[in-house]
Amino acid sequence: MRQAFTLIEIMIVVVILGLLAALVVPNVIGQSEQAKQKLVCVQMKSLKDALDSFKVQEGSYPTTEEGLQALVKNPDPQKYKSYPQGGFLGSKSVPKDPWGGEYIYVNNDGDIDIISLGADKKEGGKGENRDIKLSECQK
Repeated sequence: MRQAFTLIEIMIVVVILGLLAALVVPNVIGQSEQAKQKLVCVQMKSLKDALDSFKVQEGSYPTTEEGLQALVKNPDPQKYKSYPQGGFLGSKSVPKDPWGGEYIYVNNDGDIDIISLGADKKEGGKGENRDIKLSECQK
């Protein structure tokens, strides 16, 4: 004798799965974006630490024009004579933000900032498109 599920049993299981999905999916979707924003701060703090090491070793932060690339390749061997052979990041490239954009580095007379333009890679924006600055991450 074959036993099978009745239509009512199958419908009950489908309704239960639908209710679980309705409760779980909205929470999971929001977590992805929050994780990216937290990763931006982690990467920015790591870049700031490398910039601080650069300053200690070379006497000043790289200029805005030299940018974050100065952490992986000596921009001016005449100016930066103590530059370590492997750079300051331990890698051959500057990391990109979680959305694949380049970090923007600004040195305003020793007052530095690092900026991610967010998901839209444009200035301004709200939500996942908002710009994130290093100063926001240090709070």
